[in-house]
Amino acid sequence: MTSTRLRALDAAVELLGTQGLRALTHARVDAAAGLPPGSTSNYFRTRAALLSGVVDRIASLEAEALSMSFAPATAAEFVDIMCGAFDYLTRVNRVRTTARLILFLEGSHDAEIRAALSRGREALENIATEVLARLGASDPRAAARAVAAASEGLILHRIARHDDVDPRPTYELLLKVALDG
Repeated sequence: MTSTRLRALDAAVELLGTQGLRALTHARVDAAAGLPPGSTSNYFRTRAALLSGVVDRIASLEAEALSMSFAPATAAEFVDIMCGAFDYLTRVNRVRTTARLILFLEGSHDAEIRAALSRGREALENIATEVLARLGASDPRAAARAVAAASEGLILHRIARHDDVDPRPTYELLLKVALDG
């Protein structure tokens, strides 16, 4: 059974990803989650706290999914997994990814959201760094950051512009440089 706090966060992600930042209010989250009025504000006293909670929830879900399935033994497997993750994030999980992109923009002028986004990015980069080190990258941290930056750009274009670009050539190039460089 999902806790009330997680129900509120999941409803907040859904609202943010489908209706945008203006739709995200405590009352709307309560209604979307089927919670009694005031429930969300019991866990998140301010809008800033709610936004930070949403960032942490998204990061937690993404890190959990990535760490469970991200154990490639070869560069080709790495590329396959990255392409699968890209497709999952931009098609199957489009709403959550849209919510994350909205939060990126909000983080540009909100230090608390920016800090929460940084924690999530750091966790994902750590996982990728470990994998790239096992694959033999000469600078696994730099390679992980390059993969993350390229992924964010590809994701942004897929979500915002409905660009149906194939991410495989980008990931193949990054892995070639990381492993041959």
